[in-house]
Amino acid sequence: MNNISSVDSEELVIEVQSTGQKISVTRAETLIDALARSGIEIPTSCQSGLCGTCKTRYISGDVEHGDCILSDTQHQEYLTPCISHIKSGTLVLDL
Repeated sequence: MNNISSVDSEELVIEVQSTGQKISVTRAETLIDALARSGIEIPTSCQSGLCGTCKTRYISGDVEHGDCILSDTQHQEYLTPCISHIKSGTLVLDL
């Protein structure tokens, strides 16, 4: 019997809008790390959602915001990939 829940086994993907590149992300890694693993570097500073250095626009996706600086209005189109994550499915980044 498989004890892995559907949430744990669901594929999480970052899609880079400009190139169509798709990058798999595990729940254990940050979006910054997944992007870097694929050769896409985003400047960071605090890596804890406090400074906004890595603020990135996203086109679509279900985001779990983890920052302390962006407003609810800003969360509608921006995320901080150092601390935010994908809740489910695919996240399309404006990169």
